[in-house]
Amino acid sequence: MRCLLVDDNDHFLAAACSLLERDGLEVAGTAKTIAGALGRAGELAPDVALVDVNLGAENGFDLARSLAPTPVIMISTHAGDDYADLVDESPAIGFLSKLDLSGAAVKELVSGPRER
Repeated sequence: MRCLLVDDNDHFLAAACSLLERDGLEVAGTAKTIAGALGRAGELAPDVALVDVNLGAENGFDLARSLAPTPVIMISTHAGDDYADLVDESPAIGFLSKLDLSGAAVKELVSGPRER
């Protein structure tokens, strides 16, 4: 499974890339901004995009709406309950806390039905 990882924090991007690749996912590319993510998604055609809720001054939910038809998983250091309504109202297929990020968790969200 090829993924695009979008986050404005260099340290998180490096750690998440390493973790996901150890877990059997291919991190096809990374981006820090909405414009960068849209460009990378267009050239890479990833199977899934992992998008931070807060991209500095930009909003990850805005990006999620623009990435269709690519499945999007929202990620954050905050608990999922903080964003449950926003995730439900977005085209995202789910949410993962950055603390719970793993290849298995990503695969499970991508393969499972979205509950509404």
